[in-house]
Amino acid sequence: MENLLHTHKTFEKVSFIDKKVNNREFEDCVFKNCDFSNSDFSNNTFMDCEFIDCNLSMMQLTGTSLKTVDFKNCKLLGIQFHSCTDFLFSVSFQDCVLDYSSFANKKMPKTKLNSCSMKEVSFIGTNLTNSIFENCNLENAIFNDTQLAGVDFRTAYNYKIDPEFNPMKKAKFSTKGIVGLLDKYDIKIE
Repeated sequence: MENLLHTHKTFEKVSFIDKKVNNREFEDCVFKNCDFSNSDFSNNTFMDCEFIDCNLSMMQLTGTSLKTVDFKNCKLLGIQFHSCTDFLFSVSFQDCVLDYSSFANKKMPKTKLNSCSMKEVSFIGTNLTNSIFENCNLENAIFNDTQLAGVDFRTAYNYKIDPEFNPMKKAKFSTKGIVGLLDKYDIKIE
């Protein structure tokens, strides 16, 4: 990863635990079974990249661009996505663990999140318009001033969202999920 520009490459079983990799560009690259936990990947650009079976926990991404980046079966504990560059920010997650991460104030319309653990994830001020939370565990996730118009929560679970503080016109919920919208009223629904 010493080169400044990487295109059409596959990185397999690379371990950069507690290392710095800054000011690099990765375009159309695939990362498989890599461990970048506790590393500093600040000020990099990832465009049309895919991370598969990687451990990226506590990775620092300050000033990093994530432009159409897919994460599959990755461990992403405590990542501060809110520190990434906003321009063309586009990510998707499948079978990932995103617990304790933050997407505060990110613009993420039409984001797909499939079968992810998202415990205590911060979505404060995030625009999630028309996103899909398919089979996601949103236990103690924080939604405050979050744009949820058209978001599909039908198969998501363990969420608690206050409709008074989160615009959610045309959002979709299952009948079981309604409890998560009424939690603050401390009422019993049977």
